[in-house]
Amino acid sequence: MTASSPDAAGLPDSGGLSDASGAEAPSGPGGPTEPGSSAGHGGPASQASGSGSRSASSEAGSGASDEATSATSPGVGSGTSDPAGSATDPAGSATSSPRPEPDAAEPAPGPPPAAALAVFGDQLDAAIAYAELLATEGVVRGLIGPREAPRIWDRHLLNCAVVAELIPLGASVVDVGSGAGLPGIVLAVARPDLQVTLVEPLARRTAFLDEVVDQLDLTGVTVVRGRAEELVGRLAPADIVTARAVAPLDRLAGWCLPLAAVGGRMLAMKGSTAAEEIAEHRNVILRLGGGQARVLSCGAGLIDPETTVVEVVRERVITQGGSRRSRGR
Repeated sequence: MTASSPDAAGLPDSGGLSDASGAEAPSGPGGPTEPGSSAGHGGPASQASGSGSRSASSEAGSGASDEATSATSPGVGSGTSDPAGSATDPAGSATSSPRPEPDAAEPAPGPPPAAALAVFGDQLDAAIAYAELLATEGVVRGLIGPREAPRIWDRHLLNCAVVAELIPLGASVVDVGSGAGLPGIVLAVARPDLQVTLVEPLARRTAFLDEVVDQLDLTGVTVVRGRAEELVGRLAPADIVTARAVAPLDRLAGWCLPLAAVGGRMLAMKGSTAAEEIAEHRNVILRLGGGQARVLSCGAGLIDPETTVVEVVRERVITQGGSRRSRGR
């Protein structure tokens, strides 16, 4: 069940993929398009409840963000929509876009690789069910490209799941531009101890996310329809804010850092150019209240290549006038 909130619109690129992921282009506070990506339960925008998940929608819902640069793969419109909100959902309906027919010649996700048991443990059945939903309804609804079905495990589910090693027990997580649920749904499946909020501006994507949450019985997940920048102050500040998008790091920081608590962290899934992006956008990140960005690798010994993540700690609150309020003040 989806409740509506007046001002939600687009988010960073993590859920609607059209680029490399084969989904729609992301949107958000200034969101890019996707190639192929949450805690805040207490915020006003997340008060509507439904079976298994609560979803808040905004009348202006428009872009979703694609979060994985190299972290996501082309042809997949999952977990990557633009939080900034450039994409629009005509008529605000979950069925506003034509549904592509899946390619019957393309195989299903196939059996999970050995690493899946190590990553998902006793939640493996739920991960398998999610993989099947992505390969069927996800393809039919244009959330992921049909050619992604055979590589959903390695390129998407495991790629996202290993990020859980960076998240402390019981943390609140906000996934910006969640798209088809990468990495937010994957993290919620792998780590039932987390409280995850999926932020996505497009109605058809939030409809899919609500269905996944209900079918997998993910009681710790809330779906919020809206743009990242419009949800600041409406969602409780999160311990962790994730993004899997092709958006430049400065834009991701602009969408994600304001949703994090002071002392909380942005975890942006990136690719081989992560270090270069940090060097290019270091000053912008500092002006947004972030600390020094670090490049981390996840999944050593489990996946190859490992997942690259840029971590930024939110050190200060930056007010509209540009003044800073530091931690503990």
